[in-house]
Amino acid sequence: MKRSATPTEKSTRPGGTGPARLARVAVLVETSTAWGRGIVSGINDYLRHQQHWQVLLEPRGPNSELRLPPQWRGEGIIGRVADASMAKSLQALKIPVVNVSSIELRGPRFPTVAIDVKAAARMALDHFIERGFQHFGFFSMQKVHLRDEFEAAVAERGLDCSSFLWPPQSGMEASWNLSLPRLEHWLLSLPKPVAVLAWGNGRPLIYAGQAAGLSTPEEVAILTNYYDELVNELSPMPLSGVQIGSERVGFEAAALLDQLLGGKPPRADPLLIPPTGVVTRQSTSTLAIHDVALAKAVSFIRENAIRPLSVPEIARHAGLSRCVLERRFRETFHRSPGEEIRRVRIEKAKLMLLETDLPIPDVAERCGFGSNAYFTDSFQRALQTSPLRYRNQMRNR
Repeated sequence: MKRSATPTEKSTRPGGTGPARLARVAVLVETSTAWGRGIVSGINDYLRHQQHWQVLLEPRGPNSELRLPPQWRGEGIIGRVADASMAKSLQALKIPVVNVSSIELRGPRFPTVAIDVKAAARMALDHFIERGFQHFGFFSMQKVHLRDEFEAAVAERGLDCSSFLWPPQSGMEASWNLSLPRLEHWLLSLPKPVAVLAWGNGRPLIYAGQAAGLSTPEEVAILTNYYDELVNELSPMPLSGVQIGSERVGFEAAALLDQLLGGKPPRADPLLIPPTGVVTRQSTSTLAIHDVALAKAVSFIRENAIRPLSVPEIARHAGLSRCVLERRFRETFHRSPGEEIRRVRIEKAKLMLLETDLPIPDVAERCGFGSNAYFTDSFQRALQTSPLRYRNQMRNR
């Protein structure tokens, strides 16, 4: 059977006759970061089934200018549009552009597929609060929307957050050696223990904390806004990070650009992709709980959640009555011990669904659920989707 032409092929066939010319598409993202590599991987995943683009992709570092070669001519662009000058230059080309940046700019706007920054901020805060933190900080090397969302999420809980922007917004040239004392002073000024969300690079926080004599994660817990295995290898301590799902951003951006090249109108609102979870490493592997008995109860749940576990057993281990344990859980975490058991099991299941190909009933059994039906019902209540649909969505299938 003869395959019908795709939307892109129809739009690039000169005069409507002869063989279709492949659409030329430029990808303008930093390839040195896990985020950028994930974008490229998602685009490539889409193109495995849609082989009709010629892709321009040049290796770029985080400080490289995302600009097109002077003589490049093409039909579409997928890019991280993060500054006004880049936005204006792309608008002048008068070709479809899909933006994969969550940075909000004044001026030209493009159809956008990006990480759901609000969801990422709330996921980071939940990760900290689950560990008992009540004081928070935000660290970044540039002004980003995530800072506003994180501060707002903290304020909604009636808690405090201090932010440190490095380099200063005044435009001073960044100097690592000169700025570290300022960062040390900031860390020392925060109430302890404190949990800090870092945009992009959390290593300066570790260096400054070491210089200030602060212990990580006991006094300063650090979580990065995205998990990068390569950066972890360069860090004095493995850094926890949000799993942002940039592969799905790339896949959906490619699908959207394909629609635009085929003549479909752009969507009005950005397509926001939620993060998939938090990869916990040493930098947040602690419990900031001053109540020793409650800390023992939480640790016991996390160590034993995959086996049959009852609230009376947890209370006995913590040296508390069931009534007192329930009350302290409500006061500190705003949930019951039973809800904490289910939450820990769901988190283990989410990770297993993403990292293994085990059948759903096997995932249910290995994560401590008594039956597949109970697992599916609990998962649906927690995430408003089934385990199988969650696995498929997160893997861009």
